[in-house]
Amino acid sequence: MYTSTLNSGLGMIDETKLLINLWQPGMSSSELQAVALSSGYFPNISARRLRNLISEYFVPCYLQDDGEPAILLRNLQVTLTKKEFEQLLFIFTCRIHTVLADFIRELYWPSYAAGWDTISNEEAYKFVIRAVEDGKTTTTWSENTARRVARYLTGYCADFGLLEKGQTSTKRIVPYRLEQRVAAILVYDLRFAGHGDNSIVAHPDWALFGLEPPDVIDELKRLALKDWLIVQAAGSVIRIGWKYQNMEEVIDALTRGEL
Repeated sequence: MYTSTLNSGLGMIDETKLLINLWQPGMSSSELQAVALSSGYFPNISARRLRNLISEYFVPCYLQDDGEPAILLRNLQVTLTKKEFEQLLFIFTCRIHTVLADFIRELYWPSYAAGWDTISNEEAYKFVIRAVEDGKTTTTWSENTARRVARYLTGYCADFGLLEKGQTSTKRIVPYRLEQRVAAILVYDLRFAGHGDNSIVAHPDWALFGLEPPDVIDELKRLALKDWLIVQAAGSVIRIGWKYQNMEEVIDALTRGEL
């Protein structure tokens, strides 16, 4: 179900990176807030805004599964480029905020494929209204809430590089492509989450980057050329041979520059 709380992380990419480094395993939300407040790293954010950032965005997105996303991101922060790192933030954000994920899969990429140059807040608003009418929200949203969420959707797309940044109500679509090292992390993350080979190829996370199953297979074949896995595709049956047996091995390989 869609919620309207996704504003908590809007425009907060740099702050999220700081929180990833401040967080320690076992730390509660209130403990992280106390550490963040005393760190002096957030002088322009009110205590309330910081609390909402942590409790409504950071904790759900990055501290699930005993903090595995935060641990992964912290271990790779030095290794990955800014764009690669932010693509991982994008994936984890969309996994929690399904309204954003669906907006990107159902409106952004079809608009891109149709040759549109821009996406407006009004188009995002129409998407939100359809979702409300289809019963996808936890409650029936007012027009003000729907318009606010529409602005959040285009704002997040600007944050993560799918739309141009700025305060305009109509934003230019920016070409957006999955980075190869992010593809490697994603395919292994899905494998370690228990997905089978065919389920991995069909997983909706790939569609966040505009990829359909044949495109995903092509991405995996490119990784196979770099000796990251083995791909056998025969009709609808996909078999993947895995080089690494846990995420620690994946992180070590990336740190060593093996991709």
